[in-house]
Amino acid sequence: MTNVARHPASFKDPAGFIFEANGKIYRQVNKVYGQQYQHLMESGLYNQLISGNQLIPHSTINENLTGEEEWLLTLIPEQLSFISYPYEWCFDQLKDAALLTLSVLRTSLDKGMILKDATPFNIQFVNGKPLLIDTLSFDRYDETMPWVAYRQFCESFLFPLYLEHYLKIDCIKWLSNYIHGIPVDVTAKLLPWRSKWNLGVRLHVMLQNNVRIRKTTQKVQPAFSKQKLLNLITHLESIIRNLSSGYPSISTWSNYYDETILGKEYLDRKEIILKKFLGTISYTSVLDLGANDGYFSRLLAKDNKSVLAVDSDSRCINNLYQLIKREPLTGIIPLIIDLSNPSPAIGFNNTERSSFGQRAKADLALALALIHHLVIGKNIPLPELAGYFAKMAPQLIIEFVPKEDEKVKQLLSERADIFSSYDAASFETNFSRYYTILAKELIPGTTRTLYCLARK
Repeated sequence: MTNVARHPASFKDPAGFIFEANGKIYRQVNKVYGQQYQHLMESGLYNQLISGNQLIPHSTINENLTGEEEWLLTLIPEQLSFISYPYEWCFDQLKDAALLTLSVLRTSLDKGMILKDATPFNIQFVNGKPLLIDTLSFDRYDETMPWVAYRQFCESFLFPLYLEHYLKIDCIKWLSNYIHGIPVDVTAKLLPWRSKWNLGVRLHVMLQNNVRIRKTTQKVQPAFSKQKLLNLITHLESIIRNLSSGYPSISTWSNYYDETILGKEYLDRKEIILKKFLGTISYTSVLDLGANDGYFSRLLAKDNKSVLAVDSDSRCINNLYQLIKREPLTGIIPLIIDLSNPSPAIGFNNTERSSFGQRAKADLALALALIHHLVIGKNIPLPELAGYFAKMAPQLIIEFVPKEDEKVKQLLSERADIFSSYDAASFETNFSRYYTILAKELIPGTTRTLYCLARK
C-alpha cells in the first residue's frame, strides 16, 4: 500500500488537496471539482497559462493513491525544490506575485473562468519568476457576481504593498502574523493621512473599511458585469505597478563589500580559494547564508547550481531579485531571512506553514562574512551555531572573521567584549564536533580564514 501523507496546509478547499507519496508531491482532484477541472483543461485556459509560464504544469494518473471516495483524478505537478512564504519575500517579489495573480485572472475571464482564491501562498518563484501553483484555484465565471477573492487580494497583496510604500519600513514580514492578510481596518489606521488623497487608497482601503463599519444587511447582490471586473483589474494593475518600496538606497549591509578591506581585491582572493574548495566536493544545491548582494550566489548559479540566497537586509535581497530578473539567473531564490530569528512554524496546529529550518536543506551551505555578525552582533554562541549549520547541509564552507578584523572591531566598539571564547581555536573545536575540516586557507591581505567542512 502506498504511504500517503496529506500536506498539513492543504485542508481548506473541498476541490482537492496536496499529499506526498513515494517521495513525490501529488494533488488530488475531488469529484466535486470535476466540471471546473474539465472546463479548465478543455477551454484552453490551462494550455495558455502553461505556455505563458504562469501556472505550474502537471501530468495526470488515473490511480487513487489516497483511497478516498471523493477521488476523481491524481495530478503530478512539476516538483519544486523549495517552498517559500510571502513574509520571506522582498517588496518586488510580492509586487510581481500580485501582478501575476491579476494577469491570470484576466486570462481566466477570457476562457469563462475566474480565480476563487487570491493568496500569495499560491505563488512560488521558479526560474526567477512568480508561478501560480494551485491548479484548483479556478471556478466557472458568473457575470452577475463580483470577484469573490477581491478582499483576499487586497489584504494579502495590495495592503502590504501600500503600507510599505507609504510607511517606508518592512511591512511585508507582517504577513507572518496576519497569515490571511492584513485586515482593512488595520491598514486604514496605519496608512498616513497624506495617503488618503490617493484615489486607489480611497477606493480599495477607505471604502472597504467604511462598508465593514456599516455592516450592511443588503441581501440583493448588485450586478457586476465583466467589463466592471476588467476595469477593476486594470485599476489594480496600474496602482501596483506604480508602488515602490521604502528601502533606503544604501542600507546596513548593501555596500558591505565596498568598504576598507572588503573591496574587489578581497573578493577576488576569496573567490579563488572558494573555487578551489568547490572543486574538491560534490553538490548540486546550495544555501547561501548571509548572501548580501548575491555575489557568490550568482557565481554558483552560473555553474548550474540551485541556490537559496538568504539575508536579513531587505535592500540586498530586493537588489538581488531585480538583478536575477535582468540577467536572468534562473537558479537563485532570494529570501529575506534573519538567521537569528528565522521564520517559525505557524498556522493551524503550528504545521500549516513549516519553519525555515524545516524547509532549508541543501548539499552545501555557504556562510561567508557571517559568523561574527551572529556571534558578536546577535550573541549566539559558537556551539549553537555549529549545531545549527550542521542540520542544514552536510557540507559547509565558512569564513572565520577574528577579533583583529576591522569589521569585528566595529561591532565591539558598540558593546562590551564578553566573547572571550571567540577565536580560531574555539571555532575549530566547536565545529569539529559536527564536521571534519577538509581544508582551510587564510585569505591573503586579511586575518580571515576560509574553511571547507564535511559533516561527520
